[in-house]
Amino acid sequence: MSIRNHAANRAAASPATIEDVAIGAGVSMATVSRALRGLPNVAEATRERVLAVSQALNYRPDPHASRLAAGRTHAVGMAVPWLGRWYFSQVVSGARDAFAAAGYDLLLFGVGSGDERKRFVHEWGVLDKRVDGLLLVDLRLDAAELVAVRQAGTKVASVGDRYDEFPSVTVDNRSGARIAVQHLLNLGHRDIGLIGDIPGLLPFSVPSDRRAGWFEALTDAGIEPRTDLEVSGRFTVDGGHRAMTKLLAIRHRPTAVFAMSDEMAMGAIKAVRDHGLSVPDDVSIVGFDGHELAEVMDLTTIVQPVVESGRKAGEFLLKTLTGDPEIPHETMPTELVARRTSAPLRGKVAG
Repeated sequence: MSIRNHAANRAAASPATIEDVAIGAGVSMATVSRALRGLPNVAEATRERVLAVSQALNYRPDPHASRLAAGRTHAVGMAVPWLGRWYFSQVVSGARDAFAAAGYDLLLFGVGSGDERKRFVHEWGVLDKRVDGLLLVDLRLDAAELVAVRQAGTKVASVGDRYDEFPSVTVDNRSGARIAVQHLLNLGHRDIGLIGDIPGLLPFSVPSDRRAGWFEALTDAGIEPRTDLEVSGRFTVDGGHRAMTKLLAIRHRPTAVFAMSDEMAMGAIKAVRDHGLSVPDDVSIVGFDGHELAEVMDLTTIVQPVVESGRKAGEFLLKTLTGDPEIPHETMPTELVARRTSAPLRGKVAG
């Protein structure tokens, strides 16, 4: 039957379905779905024939039906420790752009608490019924969890942690922290505090990596890191404020502080000012992330491409969903941006 005749026979009937297009084009419904979504592995001649039939029939795809025909949900999931925090929201934003451009819906899974993580890992086996793939954001999996991932068969990519088993986008947090502390050392500071968190307490590897950078920069300079200058800030503005308040109460307080996030650095700046002191005259402060408010607050920080990391990881996952066997890994660059919250130690000349 020609396209014209098939269209004529459908003219007075109910709205065309994907099955009608498949019959008219002489292909399977899955091929129709792939052709209309612009997915690969469809011959150009076949794609053109499917488009011609769909136009002749005035076919309007039903998203749910086309997904079923393709045997896919055409949705992806993201597992994120804290949805409301700036860094994670920016990663989600970048990944969402990549998924939306490819026509994928996005489901978000919060895994910040121990109970949430256990529930999420327990559901590995049924995730493939809800999503075609999963993007992990700063979620460090142990050996048992990796086994569960493999058994579930869900396609996975990662932001923040590298795995040999699937694609990942990372930042060299240790190197970035070293650069931040070296900047303060070059300004003449020696008593350099650390606001971060206890390694292993939070469900991602950033605290341990950035602490290692702080520790190594000091020891390489012949300075013994002071444990009394390490304070938890829980990666929040309020936590940074409370941590800086504790550091200011120390008899031999730090002249400079490296905060593991810009939000903690902002809280630290407020604490210094609340105590009638000045940043950077009394305390220099350096953050990490490249928060959109860092420039407004003149915050010296290590900038990382957060949105781009999310987008890149999303693209890696999408390639995996097409059957691409490559397992790419990319380390995103970091850059020190020096502003007015860091200055030479009083009486010292920057080295």
